[in-house]
Amino acid sequence: MGIGEARGKEIGEARGETMTSDAKTHPQNPGVGRQTRGEDPPSKTEGGAPGIVVRKCAVLKEYDGCVRLQREIWGEADLEVEPVTMFVVASITGGQVLGAFDGERLVGYTLAVVGLREHVTYLHSHQTGVCAEYRDRGVGRMLKLFQREEALGRGIRLIEWTFDPLELKNAHFNLNRLGAICRRYIEDLYGVTTSPLHRGIPTDRLVAEWRLDSQRVVAAIQDLASVAADAPAAIEVPAALEEWKQSDPQKVASVQARLREEFTNWFARGYAAVGMRASATSTAYLLAPWSDF
Repeated sequence: MGIGEARGKEIGEARGETMTSDAKTHPQNPGVGRQTRGEDPPSKTEGGAPGIVVRKCAVLKEYDGCVRLQREIWGEADLEVEPVTMFVVASITGGQVLGAFDGERLVGYTLAVVGLREHVTYLHSHQTGVCAEYRDRGVGRMLKLFQREEALGRGIRLIEWTFDPLELKNAHFNLNRLGAICRRYIEDLYGVTTSPLHRGIPTDRLVAEWRLDSQRVVAAIQDLASVAADAPAAIEVPAALEEWKQSDPQKVASVQARLREEFTNWFARGYAAVGMRASATSTAYLLAPWSDF
């Protein structure tokens, strides 16, 4: 199994990968080290997995490789697999198709499409996946940081994606390591899918907002942000959840239902999920009041 979330297969960096940042921005000046607007960022190798290069995919052979890797990672039925034409369209309409290569071999990729909300252009990052043998080597983080640089180079300041709130290592990566926040919870976004990753339960999703040049994000990707020990509100997740995923689907469904209710209530009050805190007995989503102003 690789990293990813189907459908809306964007986890960023799943299963507890920890990586050093290869971003060159200054924590007090997000513009420092950024490529000239309109230029493609150079391929990235430093600060990540040795021997891995991240760059744009640009030819049909590479798009085909993304589809093959998608099948390998998520194991979905054919009707739920994004076809190669989707990758082509994303590439030529302002989206992103990014690949992580070990020599000639594609070992991870990111697919993003263009979004528009309230007259603001952003990217919706639909898939990020890394094949199993390259997990826990920093490949996903390399893809995300390259994605950020490429978007900023075109004047795009926001990337969003969805992830399963039951995947706590993904939540840690998204909130603590990348500096994203969540203010929206979508119930059963894609319906029940054929992917074994989803365990046959509703595909509830949190929406991650990644404000690319915010101080919060710059501090997070430079490993300068400390994880808060406390917050005005918290949503606890039992430590036994990972065990229940293998043995007790009813308990998993019960946890999902409670998270759905608690997130919905807190978000309606203007709070955002801003971090994760782990202890011996539970893991908690940390929430705080949030405003764009």
